[in-house]
Amino acid sequence: MEDRNYTYILECSDGTLYTGWTNCIEKRLKEHNSGRGSKFTRARVPVKLRYLEISQTKSDAMKREAAIKKLNRAQKEKLILEGHLEKILEENHICI
Repeated sequence: MEDRNYTYILECSDGTLYTGWTNCIEKRLKEHNSGRGSKFTRARVPVKLRYLEISQTKSDAMKREAAIKKLNRAQKEKLILEGHLEKILEENHICI
C-alpha cells in the first residue's frame, strides 16, 4: 500500500476549527478525542472530522496544513462544504 499523509480540519466541541496533518487519520482522531491529540483540542473534546485531503508525501501534507491555517474561518468553512468528506472516506476505506 502506498504511503498516505492526511491534512484535516476538525470541529471542536466549542465550534472552533483545528487543522493538522497525520499519516494515520483513524489513530489521530482517537488521540484527539482522548485528550492526547494536541494542546488546542485537549480542552475542546469531542472533536469531529470535517475535512480531509490525502497527500503522497509528508512534506505536501505539512505544506497544505500551513496553507489552510492561514485561511480565515469563512474560507475554511468553504473548504469543508466543498470537500466531499464522506466520498473520500468511502473511496479510501477509512473508518472513523
